[in-house]
Amino acid sequence: MITYHAEGVKMPHLKKRILNQWIRQVAARHGRKVGDIGYMFVNDDRILEVNNTYLGHDYYTDIITFDYDEADTISGDLVISLDTVRTNADLFHKAYADELHRVIIHGILHLCGINDKGPGEREVMEAHENEALALLAKLLPA
Repeated sequence: MITYHAEGVKMPHLKKRILNQWIRQVAARHGRKVGDIGYMFVNDDRILEVNNTYLGHDYYTDIITFDYDEADTISGDLVISLDTVRTNADLFHKAYADELHRVIIHGILHLCGINDKGPGEREVMEAHENEALALLAKLLPA
């Protein structure tokens, strides 16, 4: 089951049925099934608190992924700062919805085992994000 919640921010407009289908298709392309996925949309203050409390990091980020995978089933909690998503959309001259979709799938790709911190890994992650976003574009109504 995939759930979406907001804490301290307005819930973004999401086409949940299409997003859920998309997430399942992306996971399947990586040989995974979807278990329990929980998205929590928050503000910058809250994500900083989560980052500090659970990871010992004292900085803002767009997403934190808590991985509860078992075998080939992905499960996890994904905390997304809508403030940072908006800032990054502006910074990279992207539409807010496009940046939000990128971050939503970024967490799923982490659950599928794709990393982005080591040498060359960021480019691999971006390629998978772009492939997933192209798939979403086919699912969304014109």
